[in-house]
Amino acid sequence: MALDFTLVQLRYFQEVARRENMTEAAKHLNVTQSAISTAMAQLERTLGIDLFIRQKNRSVVLSPAGRRFLFEVNPFLESSDALGETAHGLAQSLSGNLTVGVFSPIAPTRLPLIHAEFEKRYPDVRVNYFEADLHELHTAVIAGECDIALTYTLGLTERFDTYLIDVVRPHALVSLEHRLGGGADGPRPIHLSELAEENYLQLDLPFSRQYYDELFRIAGIAPNVRHSFAGYETVRSFVAMGHGYSLLSQSVSSGTYIGSKTVDVPLLDDFPSIDLAMIW
Repeated sequence: MALDFTLVQLRYFQEVARRENMTEAAKHLNVTQSAISTAMAQLERTLGIDLFIRQKNRSVVLSPAGRRFLFEVNPFLESSDALGETAHGLAQSLSGNLTVGVFSPIAPTRLPLIHAEFEKRYPDVRVNYFEADLHELHTAVIAGECDIALTYTLGLTERFDTYLIDVVRPHALVSLEHRLGGGADGPRPIHLSELAEENYLQLDLPFSRQYYDELFRIAGIAPNVRHSFAGYETVRSFVAMGHGYSLLSQSVSSGTYIGSKTVDVPLLDDFPSIDLAMIW
């Protein structure tokens, strides 16, 4: 009977076994600890065995079954590495079409730099881009309308594999003339509650809206929603004109289409961050 586990899960397992700590393994692999924990739980569930003995200090040690499994995994992964090197040689002459989905708000700041580097490495690949919101990207990847997507991992299900690009923290956005706009030293960090009485300009996109609503819930605030927009730059322009503040994650240049400027204000609240990743 074929077992439904992945090479990624096996590599995570190997690293956790080596370091006996999921947090340290996550740092070394450049993924989140939750990704490691989820992968190990899925692997154990698929195999039907406990690979680790969890300690109270958050460290882990291999179970007897885990040690035997690691003995088999190590040569298997060595073989897969050799196969990967062979494929890498083939990839030097990579050509064809690649369709990449990208979350609209991050496209202007992230995509041009990534594209420039990719084009240097693979000049014979023609890349087509598809900008959309998070829900549309998930649907497009599942339907095969795009091969991969650069996006936040909000709302992802277990159907997707991911590769972590960056971890992004939310911030408040105010106009340059706002009382929190700051001076020469820049804006001071605040708690979200300091903006509770002011008008809120909402980025109204699937999953993004729910994420920011959750931040208000954590802060114990009911926002005064003045306007809702699906356009990222529309929100920024309204903020720049002093019509209210917003919550965003992607930091961009302070300038807007209308010429007025915005300021990113760091938040002191213990809010969850967002993973920026390639998904497929």
